[in-house]
Amino acid sequence: MSLNIVEVSAEHDEELSCVIKRVGAEYGAVGEGFGPSDAEVDEMSAYYTKENRSHYLVALLDGKVVGGCGLAPFGNDTNTCELKKLFLLEESRGLGLGKQLAIACLAFGKEQGFTQCYLDTLSNMVAAVRLYEKLGFEHLTQPLEETLHGACDVWMLKQL
Repeated sequence: MSLNIVEVSAEHDEELSCVIKRVGAEYGAVGEGFGPSDAEVDEMSAYYTKENRSHYLVALLDGKVVGGCGLAPFGNDTNTCELKKLFLLEESRGLGLGKQLAIACLAFGKEQGFTQCYLDTLSNMVAAVRLYEKLGFEHLTQPLEETLHGACDVWMLKQL
């Protein structure tokens, strides 16, 4: 078994879109207010660019796209970034990929000068919430004002 993490490129867009939508559906994250419905999902490589102060990493298991994780500016706040679209297919969970992806994205955020990182997710994504807690994210009682994902029920923030 070979695991690789690479920067997103156009060759990954189609497979990545399928992974994000499939995992989203698995957890009921379907429709308006959920990350898998964002416009960027069909063309991740066009949205996550250094010029946009954003970054998306793709996880490959034996050459197959099994998921990924990204980081991008949050709304109009130049100090806050958002950890985005950490989705992994079931066969790639439990291998430490989520942690590796998140840590690499958070390091990129710090390099970009962000001072805090926001995320929103679902309470039924138990393993993801646990991971975020271990990475130092703290629970918020409500989403940050500019969140696009109104259907999420867990909101977290971490100082970088």
